[in-house]
Amino acid sequence: FTALPMIVENSLEHGFLNSIWEFITMQLQLSSIFYTFSMGTRTHYFGRTILHGGAKYRATGRGFVVQHKSFAENYRLYARSHFVKAIELGLILTLYAAYSPIAKNTFFYIALTISSWFLVVSWVMAPFVFNPSGFDWLKTVDDFDSFMNWMWYRGGVFAQADQCWEKWWQEEQDHFRTTGLWGKLLEIILNLRFFFFQYGIVYQLYIAAESKSIAVYLLSWIYVFVAVAIFIVVAYARDRYAANDHIYYRLVQFLIIILIVLLIIALAEFTDFHFIDLLTSLLAFLPTGWGLISIAVVLRPFLKSTIFWGPVTAMARLYDILFGVIVMAPVALLSWIPGFQAMQTRILFNDAFSRGLRIFQILTSKRK
Repeated sequence: FTALPMIVENSLEHGFLNSIWEFITMQLQLSSIFYTFSMGTRTHYFGRTILHGGAKYRATGRGFVVQHKSFAENYRLYARSHFVKAIELGLILTLYAAYSPIAKNTFFYIALTISSWFLVVSWVMAPFVFNPSGFDWLKTVDDFDSFMNWMWYRGGVFAQADQCWEKWWQEEQDHFRTTGLWGKLLEIILNLRFFFFQYGIVYQLYIAAESKSIAVYLLSWIYVFVAVAIFIVVAYARDRYAANDHIYYRLVQFLIIILIVLLIIALAEFTDFHFIDLLTSLLAFLPTGWGLISIAVVLRPFLKSTIFWGPVTAMARLYDILFGVIVMAPVALLSWIPGFQAMQTRILFNDAFSRGLRIFQILTSKRK
């Protein structure tokens, strides 16, 4: 519908058939993916500014981009505005396909969700589809290495956001400095949506024995607190013993593994627990963890001086690694497919530039 004014204008200037052909050509050049991604950028920053204020100019440049952007740079730019939202929407669509009676009919499920899946694909893949050499296998491997180095680099006081994940994570929270009480309250209310995943899924577990009691949901929080406690213990043991008394750190890991195995055996023996519940519960508890982190970020002025802020930062780092791996997976798969990189180059650039780029890649590889 947003393309209709363009089609009418082009039909008046060049004729109706030429206008339709130009529209088809734009679709073949993946313009719908680009504009869907662009709309996501506007939506994110308009929404953030309405909630918290703090509007500012973001320099984007107007040059003809031929330089390859690393995965770490794309992640820094689009993680919060596109990638996390796309993963959340993809999880919602997956749960809808798994548990909704309407989704049992494949045709109805596709008809109802095809536009939403297109949104997910656009928000995840657009930065790499329009990134020169975005599906080159060697560059993909190097990008993943640089991303992991950026994630684990501790840095220092003068570290920049493009060098250290923690510095970037702190800068992503700057908008909370300009917001007021209502902005923080609305942000917390919006983050409560992540807890609905847990509420809906725990009743689908075999261990729930088809019970619809609210006690099932309340008991599921015990597992959340246990998982957080285990993470805190492991993090404390790593900081305390990993450098000097390595054997104690391994001992703590061994005891926790034994405890988890005994717990799973006890659940399988005395309840209706099935091993598929482990995978299903991840879909419930991972969004809950991200919701808790998001709320903790809003309450940062109160938590930063407490013992809880260290575990929050460590858990946020693990979540960003998980998000990065999820986004990188389709990029790596397409990079591995022979010929896909050449097809992307042909779509992005004209014939002369495509040939020049291929020749440059051949000469560079020979020089190496």
